[in-house]
Amino acid sequence: MKIKSFACLILLLICSVGHAQQYPTKAVRVVIPYPPGSTPDIVGRTLSSKLQEAFGQPFVVENRTGAGGNIGAEAVAKSPGDGYTLLIGINGPAAINKFLYKDLAYDSDKDLLPVSLLASAPQMLVLTPSVEANSFKELVAWLKKNPGRLSYGSVGSGSASHLTMELLKSDAGIFMVHIPYRGFPPAVTDLLSGNIQAMFAIIPAVLPQVKAGKLKALAVTGLKRSALAPDVPSVAELGYPQLESLAWIGLLTPAGLPQEILNRINAQTVKAMRAADTLDLLGKQGFDVVAGSPTEFSAWIRAEQAKWSRVIRASGAVAE
Repeated sequence: MKIKSFACLILLLICSVGHAQQYPTKAVRVVIPYPPGSTPDIVGRTLSSKLQEAFGQPFVVENRTGAGGNIGAEAVAKSPGDGYTLLIGINGPAAINKFLYKDLAYDSDKDLLPVSLLASAPQMLVLTPSVEANSFKELVAWLKKNPGRLSYGSVGSGSASHLTMELLKSDAGIFMVHIPYRGFPPAVTDLLSGNIQAMFAIIPAVLPQVKAGKLKALAVTGLKRSALAPDVPSVAELGYPQLESLAWIGLLTPAGLPQEILNRINAQTVKAMRAADTLDLLGKQGFDVVAGSPTEFSAWIRAEQAKWSRVIRASGAVAE
């Protein structure tokens, strides 16, 4: 009986390895919970094209937007863990939203499996010209005298653009009204029209408007200045090093994916992200490629959760 059980185990392992070596045998769905033209969409489509070339099967992008990325993330979380559904996730749906939303239909820790961190970037704090402040310190002072007079935009609840502002509000003792959007394009459009007055955004999303005098840049959320905007001070030199904050994008899959398939997807993802043309494209978007192992991505998520869950509790930020 023991011999028979051992033989069955060996057969099962052989079949598992065989399936992994054959993967994929059909089209793979890549869910991006943000609209076409957004930075996660650009990264996701770039990676999907590379994976399609590497694996010889279609990697079909599906934009499923809404609820701070939760609609797309939930769709992936409830899919089979067979490698045929992938998620391009950012800070919120991949790690933070579980602390912001009371009734999430998925648990990012239990239902999603990290494959690789893909890219990260600092942000820039920008204002509309109508705001009287012309520097970071002037903005803080003005808001202390005028609480609630400004509205700020984000690319969605739980995003870096949302939580960085909540951290600033908490640390500086100021108040602004949060207006979440579905990605950068609609948020920047409303910023330029004056419907909102402030925003933390990845630098390329707003730099042309800053150079044209349509927006004012006050700070970047790195410990040093950005090469893309060398005239804009860092939060560290302004006396707020705790505001260091990166927008990031990662690849995840439904839980339960066999290790062999996870390894194959990870290996090709890292190769695709480190390709010269990918590095050049994302560099122009202000992103650094940081592709690595699933273990490294898991550790990154845990560190982000530890940091931002404290911010959420301290600020009282919630999302509906």
